[in-house]
Amino acid sequence: MGKARGFRPLRLLQVGMGAWGRDWAWRVIPGVKSVKLVGCVDTKPESLGLARAQVGVPADCFFTSLDAALEATAPDAVLITTLLPGHVPVASAALEAGKHVLVEKPFARRVADARKLVELAARRDLVLMVSQNYRFFPAVRRVVQLVKEAPLGELGHIWIEFRRNSPVGPNGPAMHHKDDQPLLVDMSIHHFDLLRLILGKEAKSVSCYSWNPPWSGFIGPPTAVASIVFDGGLVVSYRGSWISPGPSTPWAGEWRMEFERGEVLWTSRGENDSLAEEVVVHRRGGAHETMAVPWMKRIDRWGTLAEFADAVTKRREPQSSGRDNLGTLALMSAMVESASRRRPVAVRAV
Repeated sequence: MGKARGFRPLRLLQVGMGAWGRDWAWRVIPGVKSVKLVGCVDTKPESLGLARAQVGVPADCFFTSLDAALEATAPDAVLITTLLPGHVPVASAALEAGKHVLVEKPFARRVADARKLVELAARRDLVLMVSQNYRFFPAVRRVVQLVKEAPLGELGHIWIEFRRNSPVGPNGPAMHHKDDQPLLVDMSIHHFDLLRLILGKEAKSVSCYSWNPPWSGFIGPPTAVASIVFDGGLVVSYRGSWISPGPSTPWAGEWRMEFERGEVLWTSRGENDSLAEEVVVHRRGGAHETMAVPWMKRIDRWGTLAEFADAVTKRREPQSSGRDNLGTLALMSAMVESASRRRPVAVRAV
């Protein structure tokens, strides 16, 4: 079935053409027909040069100035794939210019800065969405349903384990090797966001300990253990490592969820945006059952981009809107504070 008569794709200007940004531009955006890339922005000419060789937009649609790009391309929306320090200033400028915004996670380092962006988007009646792409996988949707419908009774405890090994390569450290909190800010935020989605609740307090073995190659601590207490008293036990010598987990981690009448073991998101969906139910005193997961037309970043375009077109709040994502950012910030202060802290209400 073709597009409806009069269909016009969302005109998208992308800011941030590093390796991850270029991956968005040449691999993700062409797969979502409801958007059209009309320009690319980066302050580094070398990044723009690499983008020109990979991205299918005219040669005169590459810019080192956001203002010039906005004027020349007249976009409907801006996709922000810069490094974290660029998220807030670029998002603010785009919203001030009347453009809808889709921004990579975390969309700010400080909750106060994120709240200002949310308020600005609301005043301008614009869509502000955070690309929490781990939400857009089939196993996640099945687990959300299991918690909501409660066939195993009340949920009592969650264990999450994330294991990966990310050594410094022959070309030197990657960006996350240089971060102050490479695990909690760059990676674990995905798991924190999934917790909020699955539970439909907010975290109340956290106790986190992170550390950095001298041989890790990371500037900041790549390993952490934590306890998170949610509304109602549910406790989550979290363990994560960027330097694990053991078998790697899928990117969503390995989850064990203990209910009154059984447990659910699940995982999601394989290598290179592939599916690794598994949801297994162990009923108390009964057999194990592998659950079917729902079919999804688009997963991962393709899912976030399609959701963003649909929200803009229909003038609705998207999944993982900036407003909703304040809770994820508050949880991440509390984990960083607890790890830094070596004591439990409350998650500030947003």
